[in-house]
This record gives sequence, structure tokens and C-alpha cells, in this order.
Amino acid sequence: MKYALSISAALLLAMSQAQPSLAQNGANNLVKQAIAAEGGADALRALKGLAIKGEAKFWEPEQSEKAGGEPRFLGDATFMVTWDLAKGMARTDWDRDQEYPAPVRLKYTETVSPSLGYVTDDKGSRAMSGIRVATHLRELGRASPWLLVKAMDAPKSVAAMGNQKLGKQSLPAVSFMDNGTKFTILFDSKTHLPAAIRTRDDDNIHGDSDYDLVLGDWKAVGGVKVAHSLSYQLNGVEVAKLTYKDVSANPMITADAFAAPDAVKSAAKGPATSNVPYQWVLRRLFLTRFVDSDSILYPPGGGLKLVELAPNVQQIQGGSANNLIVAMKDHLVIFDAPYGELQSRWVIDAAKEKYPGKPIKYLVLTHHHMDHTGGTRTYIAEGAQVIVPSPDKAHFEKVARAPHTMAPDELQKKPKAAKIVEVKDQMTLKDDVGEIRLYNIPNPHAQGMIIGHVAKDNIVWVTDLVSPRGAIERTPGTVAVGEALRKYGVTDATIAGGHGTTAKQADIAPALGQN
Repeated sequence: MKYALSISAALLLAMSQAQPSLAQNGANNLVKQAIAAEGGADALRALKGLAIKGEAKFWEPEQSEKAGGEPRFLGDATFMVTWDLAKGMARTDWDRDQEYPAPVRLKYTETVSPSLGYVTDDKGSRAMSGIRVATHLRELGRASPWLLVKAMDAPKSVAAMGNQKLGKQSLPAVSFMDNGTKFTILFDSKTHLPAAIRTRDDDNIHGDSDYDLVLGDWKAVGGVKVAHSLSYQLNGVEVAKLTYKDVSANPMITADAFAAPDAVKSAAKGPATSNVPYQWVLRRLFLTRFVDSDSILYPPGGGLKLVELAPNVQQIQGGSANNLIVAMKDHLVIFDAPYGELQSRWVIDAAKEKYPGKPIKYLVLTHHHMDHTGGTRTYIAEGAQVIVPSPDKAHFEKVARAPHTMAPDELQKKPKAAKIVEVKDQMTLKDDVGEIRLYNIPNPHAQGMIIGHVAKDNIVWVTDLVSPRGAIERTPGTVAVGEALRKYGVTDATIAGGHGTTAKQADIAPALGQN
């Protein structure tokens, strides 16, 4: 009996040890099938470079007119890529016709190698930040025809996965660890070609997110199949679409095609190796509003600072977007939560140091756009009640519930119930020493937009509709602010901007439509 039991135990042990290798074999077979479908390993290895001409479109879901609504269309572009697949280098010439946030034509070149990156435009060449280099290198790796060959050559870096969802499809998939990045490769069950290449990214609004490169329109180039339709999707929502119009295999690439100018070399940084905010970098680049700095919030050499507008009112300046701190009798009110936890933590700490003993009771969010709300969860973790314009409550309740395990924030580490209230038309926050009037105003920028009037000091907080930095032109946004100020009887106020600095209401009266 003991002998029979020992044989059974040995068989069970052998079977359990065989399972991983069977799964591994299955995963590697999926990779080999895909390589064969693309034209074979030899043909892929012979593809040393590509020259690509194409068109692109960009969208931003968190700049939508309505929270959770249709992504805002940002603009079109044409591009030309010279790509040395063997050396992992690429140069992309962009001609962008941007519609939002402001109409502008931009021409520039991005050059990236494994050790550095730089941008060239009409102002010259300058080194990329480490986070931008790391992001470009990851995306080159994701889109490279060599990705599967690298996976085949490193079978121990390939692991089996269960079927993965892509829209309504359930597709076979493997994971592949490549230079510290885990790519999940989903395969078309019929063609065996890669259907999508996925990473799990942290997003300031949505938390743990699927970021997919969905591949299609495969055409033969130099003896291999290359996808000519590349759709980049965040949780199934398209944020960029690249269409290859002309692709040439193994172009002549000059020796200096990727050479960086000496001035760039002296300032260049290698790719960042940790805490890269991939989604922020990519989506701000799509928006043409990326601060190319490893500090993320402000340009190299810059910093956040408190600027006193009144003894009880401080504007946070120095970053790409601002906050306002208003000290009441026994608590603080803070307007907006730009970027993410990095800025929110700085503002909370600075507010507590400036006004010791006063907790942050309210966070007022002017509107739902990501550059002003990405740090909301830090204030919820701090115990603040969040005040939002109607109809945004459901959106921010979802933000508060989103898991952030990829980059754990304070709310993920110490969960706390969110307290969120809406301003339909107007609301007043008042105590013995101060009064803040909140108005949800009609405007062309977003459905749901609060401006705040600190009554005693006659300071009006306005985000995006008026941005005091240089001359302020008359626009539908500035006129909307002017109409609201007239409606509520606000005169001679200081306008404090969610971007920029401050302006006197009287000085910008023409822009506000008030004379």
C-alpha cells in the first residue's frame, strides 16, 4: 500500500512539474506561429530598417466636453520615420495640424536611440527628458516587427497567459518581458498574427489601465508582413491612430542619420528607469502640452511656489497648472488638483506649513479635465470633501473607486470613502472670517465649469477660460467669464488663473466683453 502511494505521489509531482513547461511550450508555439504568419524568422531578421510615410490622428478622452463623453479630437498630422530596427534608433519628422487646445501648425523632429533622445524644431535642437526617452523607447519596442523575434530568442522571458479580452473578442495571449517592460501579446485566432500588444499602465484618472496597440491592415514589405494600421487605445478608447501610407524595407540610412549635436550630447539624459508616467507623457505629447522635464510638473530648474494674493489667499505657480489656497477661520479650501499625487502632496504640505493647524476641508474642482483633476484622490485621502460642477459627481465617484495598484497612491494605500457634492448653479462656503462664492457658469470649454469668487479679497479663480500670461485676446471663453462676472455683480476683481498668473479685471475688460 505504501509502495502504491509513493508511486502516485511521484506521478502527481511529475505532472505538476510538467504543467509549467507544457504551458511554456504553448506560449512559445504561439510566438512561432505568429512569426511564421509574418513571413518567418529569417525574413524578419533580414529586415534591418524601415522608411515610413504616414498620417496620424489624436484624441483625448479626459479633455472631452462632458465628463465621460466623446474624446476631444486634438488634430491631424503627417509623419516620416527612418527606423533602424537593428540598433533600436528612429527619427520621426512631424507636421502637425493641431486643432485643440488651440489651432496651431507644428513641425518638429524626434530622434531617439537607446541612450538618448532629442527634439529639433525652428528653435534648434534640445535633449529630451529621461521620461520622454524611456516612453519613446518603449513604444518603439511595442511597434517593432522585431518584437516577436526577440521573444523567440528569449523563450524564458515568455510566459503563458489565459485568453485576453480585446473588445468583444477573447484571444490567446502570451506575456513577454523586454527590458523591464511586460508586454502582453494577443494573437488573432485565424491568422495567428499579433492582434494587439498591451501594457498595463497607471493613469491619473482611470488608475490601472490597459494600453493597447491594436494592429491591422497587414501588407507585405520586404518579404514580411507589416501592420499598416496602428490604433492606440486606453481601456478600449482610441487616443491615437497611425496609418502607414508608404513603407520601404531596408532603406539607405546615412551614418549620421541619428547623430546628436554636441550641445545635445552634453545635456542628454539616458532613459529613465523607474516611475515613468507613460500615460502622462504620451497623452500630453498628443495634446502638444508636454513639459519635457523629469520634474514632470515644471521645466528644468523650475519649481512650485506660493504667491500671496492676500494674507489668506495663495496661488501655487511654477507648474504647468496652478492651485489656489484660501484660508478660512479654522480650515482650508483648495481649488483644483493638477497633474497627480506629486503636485497634490506638495500643495497639501505647503498649505499646512503656511497655515498650521488648519485642515483641508474642501477641494473645489473647476471642471473635469485631467490636467486639473489628476491629483484629486490625494485630497480624498486627506479627508477633504470634493466639490464639483454638475453633472460631474458620478465621474468623480468613479475616479475615487479606481484601483491604482500599478503606482499605488495614498488613497490606494489607505482607502477612504469619498465625499463628493455638486454645484448645480451656485454655492457659498462661509464662516466668520471669509466667504467663497462658487458659480457653475455656461461656457464653451466644458459642460460643468466653476469659477470661484473669494469675496472679501475680491479674487476670482478661473481655469482655462482666462489664462493670464501675456496679452489676453477676446475669445468665447473670456466672454463667458465676463458675462458671469456681470451677472453676479463682480467688479474690479483680480483674476487668478488655473494657468499663468493674475490679471486685473479692469485691464482685460475688452477680452471679457465688458467695454
